Amino acid sequence: MFKSDYFDNMGLADIRDKVMNGERLSPDDGLRLFSCPEPLAVGALAHHVRTRLHGDKAFYVINQHVNYTNVCVNGCVFCAYQREEGQKGGFVLTGDDILARIDEAALAPREIHIVGGCHPRLPLSYFEEILAAIKERHPQVVLKCFTAVEIAHFAKLGNTTTREVLTRLKAVGLDMLPGGGAEIFKTEIREQLCPRKSTADEWLAVHEEAHTLGLKTNCTMLFGHIESHADRIDHLVRLRESQDRGGGYTCFIPLPFLTENSQLVIDNPLTGLEELRTIAVSRLMLDNIPHIKAYWVMLGVKQAQAALKFGADDFDGTVVEEKIGHEAGATSQQGMTRGELEAMIRGCGCTPVERDGYFNEV
Repeated sequence: MFKSDYFDNMGLADIRDKVMNGERLSPDDGLRLFSCPEPLAVGALAHHVRTRLHGDKAFYVINQHVNYTNVCVNGCVFCAYQREEGQKGGFVLTGDDILARIDEAALAPREIHIVGGCHPRLPLSYFEEILAAIKERHPQVVLKCFTAVEIAHFAKLGNTTTREVLTRLKAVGLDMLPGGGAEIFKTEIREQLCPRKSTADEWLAVHEEAHTLGLKTNCTMLFGHIESHADRIDHLVRLRESQDRGGGYTCFIPLPFLTENSQLVIDNPLTGLEELRTIAVSRLMLDNIPHIKAYWVMLGVKQAQAALKFGADDFDGTVVEEKIGHEAGATSQQGMTRGELEAMIRGCGCTPVERDGYFNEV
């Protein structure tokens, strides 16, 4: 396919050549990939890059998600998870609640993912005690906790700096930051979706600060709402530039916007092919971020399988319990077993490879 006139006929011959030669794509190249009439062509290029990087491997992890509260001061328009303090349905887990959930898991996790809302009164000591207690019981686990937005919120509540917050949390066991809170970086879009949340520059600054402290991080993009293709490319390029400045991003997670329980009304919801095209373009633009996640919780298992042929190489993990995506309307199951994950990966022609939180093969 790559040697034929297939790409020439769609005006993508130069992009094909760049991909074959391992050259960086420009923002204009990214926009042309979004406008290409044949998403399978974009997918083929992304799959070539994914195969060059990882062969037929598809990674997964024995992990567990814990959402410690849904009480949040930000009130983002798109969020179906958030509650006000005192509102019916709001909750805050105690440290004992969190430890009990981890202890009750069928498999000991290699990675624990902890995020929540920006609660107006939870002090940093609450989080320090929780991380320290988890590390004492599970010293080998990778703690991937708190988005950049949460880190900035902790700093504001404590009248301190984000660097001080990161330093204190690292001292009690924090290993990584997840990628949430990035949404879309474009200021005009952010002002409509999440005006009270950290700005794009603030989000990037926290991640780059974490990298200087030796913490790895993930990164995300929420797409399929009111943003344009140009906004998606701008977001990807800014992540790529941030990675150029010092590294530290391990994995990129493209998150499709789920409309079911959101206040945000979308006239043209995402199609399955648009989801896959966005994943493929992400793989092609983010040449310096090693992994692209097919997050089955948000995509659905079958779409996540397809994503492994459109540039993604990671299938996430067992999860156990997930609240944020399911509040938004995700119809996937709450968790999967190791056997189910491996069967899903083999079912689309890939080789399942268990990993830890840092993508070290187990």
